[in-house]
Amino acid sequence: MTVQERIAAAPSLATIPDDKEMLRAAVDLTRDLAEARPEIYWPDMLLSAIIGYSALAGAILLHTPWQAWLCAGVAVLALYRALLFIHELTHIHRDALPGFRLVWNALVGVPMLTPSFMYEGVHTLHHARTRYGTVEDPEYLPLALMKPWSLPLFILVAILLPPALLVRCAVLNPLGVIVPPLRKLVWQRASSLSINPEFRRRPPEGAFARMVLAQEVGTTLWAWFLIYTAWAYDWRPLAIGMAVVSAVAVLNQIRTLVAHLWENDGAAMTVTGQYLDSVNVPPPALLSPLWAPVGLRYHALHHLLPSMPYHSLGECHRRLAKQLGAGSTYDGANYPGLLPLVARLAKSTMLPR
Repeated sequence: MTVQERIAAAPSLATIPDDKEMLRAAVDLTRDLAEARPEIYWPDMLLSAIIGYSALAGAILLHTPWQAWLCAGVAVLALYRALLFIHELTHIHRDALPGFRLVWNALVGVPMLTPSFMYEGVHTLHHARTRYGTVEDPEYLPLALMKPWSLPLFILVAILLPPALLVRCAVLNPLGVIVPPLRKLVWQRASSLSINPEFRRRPPEGAFARMVLAQEVGTTLWAWFLIYTAWAYDWRPLAIGMAVVSAVAVLNQIRTLVAHLWENDGAAMTVTGQYLDSVNVPPPALLSPLWAPVGLRYHALHHLLPSMPYHSLGECHRRLAKQLGAGSTYDGANYPGLLPLVARLAKSTMLPR
């Protein structure tokens, strides 16, 4: 019986005790890899954004269909990679990469109407020891225990994300200034990249509140500019841009579908249980760097080492796999690819409850 089969046969992931050997090895073997390297972060993020926007311009300006579609495909992958640096911003120390948050928001977060505050202060709750997989986790739903129609609905929500963001930034933000109850509702229910409909966000405070205000103003002004240029000049650039962002959102939603097994029923879990409910798709999987970039193909490992920079996760995985070996608890979160994980999740939703 494989490790994955033993996990599937267990009564509940919440009952799995911590594997202290694995947790100790995760810390001891990776101490020297924990520094975020600006010479990797900056070129990666900037080049991804430059390629993404250049390809988007090609998709808008080129009239030969195959060239426009090719540019659109490149734009989706490059902007997807650039956007996912929002995940790194929630984990790196605030002094590790001076200016990186500001530049990322100016080049990626605000133009894509997804500033960093939509993830900061939210994603860390997903890593809280007593919140993961519970009703207080903003990024968890027991999808494997839900109905089959929940999966296509999950994807449909992503398709509709760009127009929803445009309405939020162009209409709801300014209205919230004069209608405080609306502002409160928008903040609680529509200010975070969360998937749990029960999640309610707490009001921002201090320096974070000031950062939120600056980012809200930036996204509102940008949304107004997009709507004005579409109305006054040409709607086509906005439509193509929103289609590309919609494809980015769908790709990210598919990645989210396989980031976890989604088998927890709401009980608090050990760190090892959280790890085994999460997913690594390491080499030799060839396409995982495209659909799970910026280290997210090592999502289970990330739950063991949340502050580890993305560029170090590959080496962390190699060390732990060598030390702990095949058949270990660590090996239990490693899977061969995207399609088997999607099939497993879809099959689980069809089981009688």
